[in-house]
Amino acid sequence: MYQPPHFREEDLGTQHALIRAHSLGLLITSGNSGLIANPVPFHLDADASAKGTLRLHLARANGQWKDIRDGAPVLAVFQGADSYVTPSWYQTKRETGKVVPTWNYAIVQARGPARVMEDADWLLAQINAMTNQHEGKRALPWSIGDAPEDFIRAQLKGIVGVEIEIAEIEGKWKVSQNRPVADRKGVAAGLDEMPGQDDMAELVRHYGAAREA
Repeated sequence: MYQPPHFREEDLGTQHALIRAHSLGLLITSGNSGLIANPVPFHLDADASAKGTLRLHLARANGQWKDIRDGAPVLAVFQGADSYVTPSWYQTKRETGKVVPTWNYAIVQARGPARVMEDADWLLAQINAMTNQHEGKRALPWSIGDAPEDFIRAQLKGIVGVEIEIAEIEGKWKVSQNRPVADRKGVAAGLDEMPGQDDMAELVRHYGAAREA
């Protein structure tokens, strides 16, 4: 991933937090079937290895798992907040006019060798962990135990697990750090007026303040 130094985010905890918040990642592989990318929900176990371990499952009918069953390297991409940035928000536009549109975003890419897991107990633990992650904040969370055991066991036969020990992880937070203070303030204020852009506005303010510190 192209990484200008001022956009690089190297804190592992921050990278992991984005993965948890945006856990529908893109699993990218290159094998006998060619280049394949599938959106997949991931579960991150931060304590399982030095940089964390990703676990997921694929439908057995999805042939992507066959390309990685021998430990092939894979790429997982997690897209966080993003937003179009209009030059109209920049003070520089009013001063010189020398500005162009851009796009702000936060993204994490993780690479590592993949292992295919077909053991029913591993699969049950994986779907339990992923379910608990997403149901845990609900007032009345659903759990695997709410479904009949024989039904769940039958469902497990239709999936294949994948485990990725993260060997390399990169974070890129392109959130207007390269702009002057007045431009960053204009971007944050502009985003405040856009529905659904609160997260990006906060990132612009947070990383701008860190740059000024």
